Amino acid sequence: MTETPVCRRLVGRTAVITGAGSGIGLATARRLAAEGAHVVCADIDEKAGKAAAEEVGGLFVRADVTDPEQVEALFRTAHDTYGSIDVSFHNAGISPPDDDSILETGLEAWKRVQEVNLTSVYLCCKAVLPYMRRQGRGSIVNTASFVAVMGAATSQISYTASKGGVLAMSRELGVQFAREGIRVNALCPGPVNTPLLKELFAKDPERAARRLVHVPVGRFAEPEEIAAAVAFLASDDASFVNAAEFLVDGGIAGAYVTPL
Repeated sequence: MTETPVCRRLVGRTAVITGAGSGIGLATARRLAAEGAHVVCADIDEKAGKAAAEEVGGLFVRADVTDPEQVEALFRTAHDTYGSIDVSFHNAGISPPDDDSILETGLEAWKRVQEVNLTSVYLCCKAVLPYMRRQGRGSIVNTASFVAVMGAATSQISYTASKGGVLAMSRELGVQFAREGIRVNALCPGPVNTPLLKELFAKDPERAARRLVHVPVGRFAEPEEIAAAVAFLASDDASFVNAAEFLVDGGIAGAYVTPL
């Protein structure tokens, strides 16, 4: 990985990031702050969220993104503090072990994943759009996944369905609000080298190998590479990118047979 570029595309803008305490969210908080943004770090984990905000000189707001009142308070606090909300990255999500094949996954596990991964994105978009409409500008980036466009025999059925929902909703919102100066895009990362993934695959090397063989570049993404994509979508460099299925997957979705 190279060091973060010194480009400063977000100077004076305010960015809200959910799930900012770790993984892609933390890497994105660092990147957007480096590009000059005021960063509002939202997380249900108070310790991790505060640490992220302190590191990037931003604001921490504890928020359960499945709670409408807490979501509304998050965006109200961001706007009251900085005077605008220019970027909103809806990244909070879960992938619990009890979300498995449809034959094994119970209704409660299904509902929990849908609430965190899909309903939270609905709530965040619903809360932030009025601020962006008043401003006449804004960029919303919703975290979907490459599994929103592909199928897997090693299914996590509710996770996959939730990410498909995020993709469809992002497309719809991007079309609906395009002429009000608001862009909405679905970020579709491939597998990312986060602590959660490392722990999972350390326990099961065969499971890791089964997935890695499908990645043409031969490795998983680093969180910083996904953060760079968010920074692009947030910036004016992406001014004509809207309602997009923005794949950052190392070529997985385009592959049939991968290199030896």
